[in-house]
Amino acid sequence: MPPPYSLILFDLDGTLVDPAGAITGGISEALRAHGLAVPDQDALQAMVGPPLLHSLGVIAGVPAPLIGAVITTYRAGYRSTGMQQSRPYPGVARGVEILAEAGAVVAVATQKPEWLAEELLETQGLRSLFASVHGSPRDERLAATGKTSIIRAALDTHPAVARRAVMVGDRRHDVEGARANGLPGVGVAWGFAAPGELEEAGAAAVVHTADELLEVLRGGL
Repeated sequence: MPPPYSLILFDLDGTLVDPAGAITGGISEALRAHGLAVPDQDALQAMVGPPLLHSLGVIAGVPAPLIGAVITTYRAGYRSTGMQQSRPYPGVARGVEILAEAGAVVAVATQKPEWLAEELLETQGLRSLFASVHGSPRDERLAATGKTSIIRAALDTHPAVARRAVMVGDRRHDVEGARANGLPGVGVAWGFAAPGELEEAGAAAVVHTADELLEVLRGGL
């Protein structure tokens, strides 16, 4: 029996892959390398999901002239060690396989720069599971439109199946981007959302395990 959703979009960090401290730790190290103050753990957690350029300025208070250098330092460390530290969340990869085997087109829609998302998926042995990968442009100054435009790009790539699409993610940006494109957003509780964040953003459902996610996606909300 085919799934009720013909196109299923997944966020990456916090949804498919556990960064295992690689993002928050890497941001901390990059800030220290440039002599900047490191925010507390709650603030660092809040930086996982939104565009890094935005988070560094608004959450970490990095002066605008230094943001580019901090990002460069962070990306270098992430590529050298951070991607290897990350791990797929339990059961999620198998869930993706089951959905694809049932006939759904499964793709990634992430705020991470697209080239880096491709590299992370390859490193984790997950790239072959997805029909396409969509992320921010290489020039992160152009990422201000956020998740809405990234989800739109995924829909435009798969027009034949875009009418029955759903977005799965761990932050309000995923849910809000889905709603802006007329899609339901399913929130996963194992990521980086603050308590109540996904519900307040209008998530159609919030799940706590990969099995529960699979059940919700098979049921069609």
